[in-house]
Amino acid sequence: MTDTPRTAPTAPPAPAAAPTLTVGDGRTVTLISLGGAASDATLSRVRDDIGPAVSAVEQFWGTDWTHDIVVIGTGSARQFTEQAGTQPRSDTAALAVADQVDPQRRVATGQRIVLAPGAADMTPQALRIVLTHELFHYAARAGTAADAPRWLTEGVADYVARPAPAPGQYRDVGTTLPADTDFTGTAQQLSAAYDRAWLFARFVADRYGPPALRRLYETACGSGHADAPTALRQVLGADPQQLLVGWRSWLTA
Repeated sequence: MTDTPRTAPTAPPAPAAAPTLTVGDGRTVTLISLGGAASDATLSRVRDDIGPAVSAVEQFWGTDWTHDIVVIGTGSARQFTEQAGTQPRSDTAALAVADQVDPQRRVATGQRIVLAPGAADMTPQALRIVLTHELFHYAARAGTAADAPRWLTEGVADYVARPAPAPGQYRDVGTTLPADTDFTGTAQQLSAAYDRAWLFARFVADRYGPPALRRLYETACGSGHADAPTALRQVLGADPQQLLVGWRSWLTA
């Protein structure tokens, strides 16, 4: 689920028979299968899940984002790399990418969600989470700076996508925010970084409300954004250390 703003090769033109559907606030979804029967089957599952995914993103982010959604299913590691425009980790299930991004003008062109071949083996819940996570990146892409803090971009995407944890389920996850480098470590380090980022986002939404979490994202991740400590003070009215203390208490409640 790793995702950062990037420039990628131009997406392939949609085949003449590429299926489309309309979901959410009148959004057109185009499904492009490059991997034969396997990616056809994966995109059939995406077709069932994309409506709820769009609804989850709209509920948090609003409806002011692109109405054209492209999802590409790949059938090989080479296809996935070509469509993603980067060399992804072997455990990457999907990426949201764009040809060009201009956060100052809030414009992103050539956006698409690219599914790895391994997405075919994901459980129904896992695929729904990955699809919704990447769709949030898709929605927020035009207003997200390339140097936005990953603990916030990934944490908010997971907040939108993942179900709430059971009380006390993650009390031992750690109590510091992940650095960007934590998202490039081992699979175990990456999983822990996502969990900490997600749980801090959930804490902010629970304590201050989802609109405050969105304002924090816009303040800390948008064009010309404030640094994270300043954004936390401006939006939440609390010192970062105070917030970490509150988060630790929230985790063990």
